[in-house]
Amino acid sequence: MSLHALLSVTMGVPNVEETAAYYTDFGLSPEADNWFSTTDAGRQLRIVHAPTRRLVELRVGVDDRDDVLRAAANLSRLGTADPVVTEAGLAAVEPVTGARVRLETAPRLHQNPVPASVYNGPGRIERASRRAPGFLRTEPVRPRKLGHAVLGTVDYRATTDFFVQGLGFKVSDRIKGVGTFMRCSTDHHNVLVLSAPVNFLHHTSWQVDDVDDVGRGAAAMLEGRPERHIWGLGRHYGGSNFFWYLKDPAGNFSEYYSDMDCIVEDQLWTPEDLEGARGLYAWGPPPPPSFLHPDDLAAMMTGAHSVR
Repeated sequence: MSLHALLSVTMGVPNVEETAAYYTDFGLSPEADNWFSTTDAGRQLRIVHAPTRRLVELRVGVDDRDDVLRAAANLSRLGTADPVVTEAGLAAVEPVTGARVRLETAPRLHQNPVPASVYNGPGRIERASRRAPGFLRTEPVRPRKLGHAVLGTVDYRATTDFFVQGLGFKVSDRIKGVGTFMRCSTDHHNVLVLSAPVNFLHHTSWQVDDVDDVGRGAAAMLEGRPERHIWGLGRHYGGSNFFWYLKDPAGNFSEYYSDMDCIVEDQLWTPEDLEGARGLYAWGPPPPPSFLHPDDLAAMMTGAHSVR
């Protein structure tokens, strides 16, 4: 695959300082100009002002200039976007949501292996005479990298075509009649588009070491701030990852995840059409209504959150 990484997300929010403080608590490292870094992949989140919360920009890594030109030709043939090609790469606006996507030549991310967590099981003692290491960790949870972004769109098929037929993303799975899981790396999905009554950023997702760090991260975020909780702990079917969702002050959801499916050989993976609960999760508490239909969508549709 010539596309190889979701490099960064830029989100627009009305309350930049409050939202920035949240993502610092979440474990991202603040840098200049409202950028935030992960431990393994550098600057991956930028927060800018916007009248209503929205996805402003995605940056995607490609291997070389040929990959940029190929995507430009595909977008031109698609006829729904007018790509701009420069020495830095390609920029195009997804026509339904207005989100900007940039393709940039960038080195591939190499993550140093993290030692696997050791678990005991029936007839299998792998951790003898010592406590589980996961809950003995004392350091704060720091996300390793940005995993994916989920985008609500009023025309998910057109938005899917932009990413797949235009930019070259690959389809991993579908939520039948509702959405498409797409990848620009070996991760199961880097972008998920969902049918929605208004265009909006549903959530961003951040990799941590294991399920213990999913739980530790969420517990730290919820200490004294129970209103941040949205949904978790659970495990998705699409992607297989453990998850816990929290809500930032602008209304966007943020997810700690671990153990995502990785698709290294495309020919060995068959996309599925997921229906019903399977499109959402394999186990865990049922998703609250506010996860499927965030509380502020009606206000966003009527412009009640606009800053005047």
